[in-house]
Amino acid sequence: MPFPQRLLNDNEDVILDLRPHWFTLARPVGAVVLALVLLGVLWNFFHAVGALVGAAVTVVALVYFGLRYAKWTTTSFVVTTDRLVYRVGVVAKRGKEIPLERVNDISFTQTIFERIIGAGDLSIESAGARSRETFDDIPRPSSVQNEIYRQMEAAASRHADRVAGRRELSVPEQLEKLDELRQRGVITQAEFDAKKAQLLERM
Repeated sequence: MPFPQRLLNDNEDVILDLRPHWFTLARPVGAVVLALVLLGVLWNFFHAVGALVGAAVTVVALVYFGLRYAKWTTTSFVVTTDRLVYRVGVVAKRGKEIPLERVNDISFTQTIFERIIGAGDLSIESAGARSRETFDDIPRPSSVQNEIYRQMEAAASRHADRVAGRRELSVPEQLEKLDELRQRGVITQAEFDAKKAQLLERM
């Protein structure tokens, strides 16, 4: 299930929308396979009674798989142009959000086996009381790390552009704004003349 567009802020875009690595489903899939094998063996050797026991074990394995699959499909690690979002939960949802400007450091760990299958744990240090969060079973963690750094640089660049755009108005520009306010009746002629005199003194 993709990250809901209604949860995005204005001018915010989703860059990565990830589920936990597929290997997290290996155990429940293995349980179902073993249960089916057990069902076949019990049916051959114990017939009806064995089939009943095997069917019960298979049902338990299927329920286990269903629960794990539901958790997998409702767990997401999202990188946007503004923040990192982690959401999990089938019925009751819980989540974490980390604004990109508060991220201090990103690291990942992989065992040898995780390197082979392309999975790992991502650890993010941010400003705040709980300064480090670890997210397990992230696919291609090194690529995700690089993408987060790219978005952090892009966000910092956008912020710098906004700050540069907030330069102080020149005296003629301020006089023009004041005249607009006077014409709209926001300020009186006397207030306009007084402010104009103050500004001209600075020149």
